[in-house]
Order: sequence, then C-alpha cells, then structure tokens
Amino acid sequence: MRRQKRDRLDRAYSNGYQAGIAGRHKDNCPYQNANAKSEWLGGWREAMTDRNAGLYK
Repeated sequence: MRRQKRDRLDRAYSNGYQAGIAGRHKDNCPYQNANAKSEWLGGWREAMTDRNAGLYK
C-alpha cells in the first residue's frame, strides 16, 4: 500500500512539473487531496523556477 501511495504522489509531482513547464496557472491544480495537491504545487513551483532560470522556453 505504501508504494501505491508514493507512486500517486510522485505522479502528482510530475504532473505539476509538466503543468508549470507548459505555463499553466497554479489554480489549475486538479487534485483535491491535500497531500497530492501539495506534491503537485511543489512540482509546479520547481518548474516555474526552472523556466525563470531559462532552462525551458
């Protein structure tokens, strides 16, 4: 069970990162669960940092 939960959170982080790279707004987070939403936003923030650093256009 722990692995499945971690996989879901990893996927939420990855989806958030992809949303950030695509330039989507953080209010578009599809998750309602607090843990998944937190992971999604973490990925989104890291992607925005990477975009601002010029890694993606």
